[in-house]
Parts: sequence; structure tokens; C-alpha cells
Amino acid sequence: MQSPSRLPLWTKLAYTAFVAVLVPHYWQAYGPTNFLYFCDIALLLAVVAMWRESALLASACAVGILLPQLFWMIDFVGSLVGLPFTGMTAYMFQDSIPLFARFLSFFHFWLPLLLLWLVARLGYDRRGLWVWWGLAWAAMVVSYLYLPKPPAPASNPGLPVNVNYVFGLNDKAPQTWMPAPLFFACMLAALPAIIWWPTHWLLKRFAPSVQARQQPEH
Repeated sequence: MQSPSRLPLWTKLAYTAFVAVLVPHYWQAYGPTNFLYFCDIALLLAVVAMWRESALLASACAVGILLPQLFWMIDFVGSLVGLPFTGMTAYMFQDSIPLFARFLSFFHFWLPLLLLWLVARLGYDRRGLWVWWGLAWAAMVVSYLYLPKPPAPASNPGLPVNVNYVFGLNDKAPQTWMPAPLFFACMLAALPAIIWWPTHWLLKRFAPSVQARQQPEH
């Protein structure tokens, strides 16, 4: 006997439709390497998570982007009222960028909320940390070995450079504090230590477990 769906069909259809619009637009505007950004990996992975109702994949996405995207959300709200936090969302208020492109980019605000809802409905799978860790490190290695350093060329300002900050924390130029391989190694260690593991701990502590969500309701 097939178990009842834990996610409404309309949410799966609406989310899939949004991603189906975003992917070709981003592919044309920025190229396929844009999808190596952590937020875009989570965006795509969440499609599979929703249709399969996979707590493992939803948990992996949540571990990876909840904390970084929280800063995006704070900066967006701050910029909206004239008090930007980091300035990372300044582009969302630039009239020179088409409104449609900014509408698509607003997924950075609501995707973390969607992932929290998915984890609440499906339960938190502790293995999600390790799934995300492997995916993210693989994306970082590809970004470091094969993608360009900053800055983006004047002839193609939308080209993804310094993807996932593997060359520094500024997209204008590579960092110069230390040798590039050493900085990359520090990033490989820092992201799990200060972002993924703390997020994992919080979700493990406060989110319902997979086992709790799989128990039949009485």
C-alpha cells in the first residue's frame, strides 16, 4: 500500500515550473558554470527532493545554504529600508538589471524558507551533512581547477568567476593574503567548521527527525 504524499502536489508543480523558467535563463545569461554555486546546487537538488519526498536531499540542501542565505535575507531587508548589512544584495535594487532577472534571483530569499518547510514536513536526516559535504567539496574543486579567477572580463561581465569564493572573498580580485592553494585549503576546512556543522547541529537539535515524521499519525 502506497503511503500518502507528505507534500502537496501544487507545491511540487509550482517549484518545478519556477526552476524550469530559471534554468534556461541563467544558462543563457551566465553559462552552465553558474550552476556550480552552492545556492544553485541546492535549488536544483530541491526539485528532486520534493518529487521524491527525500528527507536526505532536503536535509543536505538545508545544511549547505541556510546560514549563508540568512545573511542574504538580512541584507535584502536591510537594503529595503536603507540599512544594508553586507551590500551583497545591492544588485537587487539596480534599475540597470532587468526586473525579470531580479525576480528570478529573489529565490535566494525564499529558498531557505522552503527548505525549512521541507525539513519540517519530511524530517531532518543527519546524513544530509555528509551528502552536502561531498557535493560542495566537489563543486569547490571544479571551481578552483577549471573556473576563472576574478575579475570577470569586461567583454562578459556576467561570467561566473571566483565561484564559491575559492580564490578569495572579493569578486573584484583574488586574495593576496596567502598562496592560492593554501587559501583554498583553508576554505575547504572553514566551510564545514563554521557553516555546515553548526547548521547540522541546530537542525539535529530543533528539527523533527526522519523517524518521527515516518511514524503514522494517530
